[in-house]
Amino acid sequence: MRSEVELASATHGIGEDASVDVGNRLRALREQRRMSIRALAEASGLAVNTLSLIENGRTSPSVSTLQRLAMTLQVPISAFFTPDVPQQRVVFTPAGQATATLFPHGALTDLAPGLANRTLEPLLLTLDPGAGSGPESIVHTGQEFVFGLSGNILYTVADHTYTIGPGDSLLFEAVLPHRWHNPGHAPAQALLVLCPLELPRSALERHGRV
Repeated sequence: MRSEVELASATHGIGEDASVDVGNRLRALREQRRMSIRALAEASGLAVNTLSLIENGRTSPSVSTLQRLAMTLQVPISAFFTPDVPQQRVVFTPAGQATATLFPHGALTDLAPGLANRTLEPLLLTLDPGAGSGPESIVHTGQEFVFGLSGNILYTVADHTYTIGPGDSLLFEAVLPHRWHNPGHAPAQALLVLCPLELPRSALERHGRV
């Protein structure tokens, strides 16, 4: 398994602007919830050894693994690669200053870090040839929108496969099992918008969920 340093070198120049340590973010999120690594393993269904390797930067998790951890910790997937920044009502990110998280042969870039109480998650997906979301299908709440930017990405949703090329779009209920990969010989990029995420706590309280 390749380290994040190796992955940073492998994916340099295909879309990410800056990277963060996913392992440190995972450890911080886990400790904020006062969960032991064993408790997180039991709740997520992942092995303790796998979590330990991720937290110590010795392996880079697939997107499907990140999504499983996000659901377990009740955070958006971007929480793993968005540094702690002041919450704002307006977010402007200049070109070249977005923050990405690296996974095997690809990257996810958060396009709106720091927006207070946001209910959508815009992400830039970059995939090396042959790269994908991981061996397991992804399932999460809300809806997912995909817009092709370059190359081709095969999106499989509930056993139906769609080829997403430049200008193509796809919208689906994210509770349907889905996965994706780049079948081509060149890098591919797409805009992902996940919406809605979990409601802000104030909204949950207004609806009687605490």
